[in-house]
Amino acid sequence: MVFTEFMELIQTRRSIRDFTEESVSIKDIEEIIDCARFAPSDTNSQTWEFIAVVNREKIKQIEDFTWEQLHLRAAEAEEKGLAREAKLLVRSFGPYATAFSGAPVLIVCLSTPYASKFRERIFDPLEFGGPEIWDEEGLKSSSLASQNLMLAAHAKGLATCPMTGPVLLAEEKLREFLDIPEDRLVNMVIALGHPAISPKATPRKEVAEILRIVE
Repeated sequence: MVFTEFMELIQTRRSIRDFTEESVSIKDIEEIIDCARFAPSDTNSQTWEFIAVVNREKIKQIEDFTWEQLHLRAAEAEEKGLAREAKLLVRSFGPYATAFSGAPVLIVCLSTPYASKFRERIFDPLEFGGPEIWDEEGLKSSSLASQNLMLAAHAKGLATCPMTGPVLLAEEKLREFLDIPEDRLVNMVIALGHPAISPKATPRKEVAEILRIVE
């Protein structure tokens, strides 16, 4: 692939929240995950796993209990005198948190326990860092794999939208529903399907705004 083709792939990817009724084949899902697993990871720890929910009724159930938890949070906010914030939570955040509802596939991105020779031989004996550091290392690698996943889907003509709503609002419900082991961290969910819309590019900061070169 030449660089211009790669840039076009990256620049034309969009976060899509509206999907057609067309299903996504298991082969496509497997090939996309095959691309995800070639992402870089700390000491090749490969701290990622994926659950692909392809049953629309189950996706609807995930949407339902996410909304349920959102309304509970809103009710708690109102009791604290935060009626405005409660309304914003439901009207503004709610649709974003459940934008996977129309997708034929919902991919739940997990990170597995982080282990490496450096941790075992150096950092743990030195008592360097707590468990939260290693959880973060796993999530970083899982995020890199998730980006591979979304670019691979786009290359196939499919659309994705990463989101954390079900994780922020209903992680315990999601864990129970999908039988996710306790030692897995839930990173994000990604809606996957055939795009029903083709949105325009959103504004991006210029390179000069985000890059500092040290000579």
